[in-house]
Amino acid sequence: MPSTEAVSAVNRFGLGARPGELAGIGDARAWLDAQLRSDASRAAFSGLPSSLDYLRRETEYLEQRRQSKRSGENAQAKQMKIGQLYRQSLMKELGRRYQVAVASENGFVERLVRFWSNHFAISVDKRQAALYAAPMEREAIRPNVLGSFSDLLLAVETHPGMLRYLDNVRSVGTDSRYAERMRKRAAKQANGKPKREPGLNENLAREILELHTLGVDGGYTQGDVTELARAITGWGVPLPQDWKRGTPRSSFVFRTAAHEEGTRELLGKRYPESGETQGRAILSDLSLHPATARHLAYKLARHFVSDDPPVALVDRLANAWQRSEGDLPTVYRALIESPQAWSPAARKFKTPDDFLVSALRALDMPPTDNPRMSMGLLTRMGQPPFTPRSPAGFADDAAQWSGPDALWKRVQAASSIADAAPAERADPLAVARNLFAGSLDGETMTALRRAESPRDGLALLIASPAFQWRT
Repeated sequence: MPSTEAVSAVNRFGLGARPGELAGIGDARAWLDAQLRSDASRAAFSGLPSSLDYLRRETEYLEQRRQSKRSGENAQAKQMKIGQLYRQSLMKELGRRYQVAVASENGFVERLVRFWSNHFAISVDKRQAALYAAPMEREAIRPNVLGSFSDLLLAVETHPGMLRYLDNVRSVGTDSRYAERMRKRAAKQANGKPKREPGLNENLAREILELHTLGVDGGYTQGDVTELARAITGWGVPLPQDWKRGTPRSSFVFRTAAHEEGTRELLGKRYPESGETQGRAILSDLSLHPATARHLAYKLARHFVSDDPPVALVDRLANAWQRSEGDLPTVYRALIESPQAWSPAARKFKTPDDFLVSALRALDMPPTDNPRMSMGLLTRMGQPPFTPRSPAGFADDAAQWSGPDALWKRVQAASSIADAAPAERADPLAVARNLFAGSLDGETMTALRRAESPRDGLALLIASPAFQWRT
């Protein structure tokens, strides 16, 4: 009989048990630790377009639309083609993402990928970023989720998804060479002003400090936000003129002419002018700051253990962060070695995404490349993929997801999932044994035995209170 720690390993730390998975776990902590030497399933995403590919295709479609407008042709067809690119690409990306999540044997690593993806949230309802949220997860987060936070932070902040979502592609140093050229050009025009005055955009800098590193109480000032924004002016993506000169080598471009030159002072430290390197140096220091360690230790403890995590656990993770200089596997190991993480009181209410993925894993039902049913269920339950509508990401507490209407929608979703389950998986008692290894409460077991049909029993199991929690 699998141990209660094995049940917690696959449910609390992972994405839920797959058929037969619990039986293969001996030492639960060693099983989790072994996953920290995996490759985060990057190979499973081979064949999908890179962000650079998406930038090229988007640029081509926009150029075609501009040419159609100039020639008097119907530009609406070109606009529809761009919209089709967004929709088809997103569905293909999501299909692969959920296939990996449902089939993965490294559920702990997959949960870590999802944690960091929500921490560095992008919302695809902003059209400029719509193509790049899923690629950012597989290009910036997956390769670095088992590395250093410094590398992870830099990869995210230089990715076109984040640069576009938080408008850094439009940020221009007020005294930069580009801004000066624009002012001179405007002076020659009749009205003396350019159509849009180039200037500083602080959105990305603010969220780096408030959300991605130090936290809202991390001790920074508005002056620090402005200084960071100036340091990362010029950080952007290839523009149409870049493609006319040939294929860019990277989806990240540093535009020297748009950069605000000069020494920057942030959190009491001075950073001499060094172009692109100046912003990189600031990010490196932010990744090691004690406030960052504390902020992210709290978020990790809250995500894996409880909505109100024990102070001792947060302290332990923050100390591991600082001792290792942000080495993420060291922090993860501190988590799985902590007694508080295995306490019977430790549990988390599943988000809709957790709920769906754990149900599909329990029934061995990976979605297809066109996962419309899964996406429809997530939208109805209030968590459409990559659409938190805020840089803060989706909420990570029970209060957000456990209201009466939300629970009723889960009951409806459970019925839909049970109806779609393959016949060989429609045995609720067998699924319960695979998920809970004999620890399921007697009341739920009785309800499963009395169900009118196997699929009714399966729906009851998926909708049961026991299934709603990562325990």
